[in-house]
Amino acid sequence: MSTQQISDADLAAQPAAYWTGVAYEALIAFTRARQAEFGFTQPQFWLLRNLSKNDISPDGRGMTVPELRQAMASYLRPEDDLEIEAGVLLERGFLTRDGGGRLWITDSGEKARVDLKRHSPAIRARIHQDIDDADYVTTLKVLQQMIRNTGGPVA
Repeated sequence: MSTQQISDADLAAQPAAYWTGVAYEALIAFTRARQAEFGFTQPQFWLLRNLSKNDISPDGRGMTVPELRQAMASYLRPEDDLEIEAGVLLERGFLTRDGGGRLWITDSGEKARVDLKRHSPAIRARIHQDIDDADYVTTLKVLQQMIRNTGGPVA
C-alpha cells in the first residue's frame, strides 16, 4: 500500500524509526549513485573534503587514515574502507602520503573536490523536489525533538 492511500491518522501511528531508516538508506543510495556517475565514491569525496583547508579541514594539515576515520565516525558506513578509498585517490594523484603515513590533498585533488562539489546543489535539488523549504524545516525540527525526547544528541 502506498502512503498516499494511508490516512493521516494511520500515518501518525507509523513508527518513525522505520521511516527514518528507509529514508536514510534511500538518500544514501541516491547520493552515492549520483557521485559514482562523476567517477567518485562518497567516501573519496569525504576524504578530499576532510583534507582540504578550503572545506572541512581547519588548517589543511595532513591526516592519517585512523585520524580521518575518527573525524568521519558519525557518517561513515560499515562498508566504507578508507584505506582502499585513499589508495584510489593516491593512484589518481589527488592525494599524497608522507613518511609518517599522513595523507595530503594535492592541487589536482583540490580541483577534483571543487568539481565534485559543484554537483551537490543538483543532487540536493533532486532530493528536495516538490518539498517546500518550510515543510523540510518542520520535518527536521520534528526529528530533532524526537532525538531530544529519546536522550540523543542534537547537534
